[in-house]
Amino acid sequence: MRWFSLCLCLTASPVAACETALLLMIDVSNSIDQAEYRLQTDGLADALIDPEVSEALVRGQVALSVVQWSGVEDQEVSLPWTQMRGPAEVQAFSARARGMIRAFVLSDTAPAEALDFALDHLDAAPACARRIIDISGDGTANAGSDVRRIPREAERRGVTINGIAIEGMGRAITNFYRRAIITRDGFVITAMGHREYPDAIRRKILREVARIFG
Repeated sequence: MRWFSLCLCLTASPVAACETALLLMIDVSNSIDQAEYRLQTDGLADALIDPEVSEALVRGQVALSVVQWSGVEDQEVSLPWTQMRGPAEVQAFSARARGMIRAFVLSDTAPAEALDFALDHLDAAPACARRIIDISGDGTANAGSDVRRIPREAERRGVTINGIAIEGMGRAITNFYRRAIITRDGFVITAMGHREYPDAIRRKILREVARIFG
């Protein structure tokens, strides 16, 4: 019996560790119309099944979740934590992201409350080596509390905040994200309009999960 138990221990496959818990946050505030919302969800879905991204997600056994956010009391977990253990999980998560129903309409932009919600939601994630919040938006705060307190709180909890700034003209949103949203180890990618969002989210996720820098 001891020999049989030893054989089981030696032949069992080790459980792969989760390298990154990545929380993807989509802005659905009043400035986002339905076509722009669809560009975000389709862009996210397409990014996940990009061969390079998909491979990195599976290799790192990455855990993903999606939250839609807007006003002070408007945050929703649209897709709960799911670990990307193989290509089938990536394909299924992508399909669910593409089919997400918009959670809120005609609502303000309150990134502080959204990020408070995100930090609490990360507590429910699988045990992973890194924890990252990936927040996108096309506006500065017009509701809620001061967001500048959030990066320090995230750092205290061991969380990185990165951003996608969706610009209309100029770099006002990018500067706001750099100044008030991201952590000191975070970064911002700029999309010049919602039509650049799909490429931006692909590059951003790949940089986060494949540890590609520069």
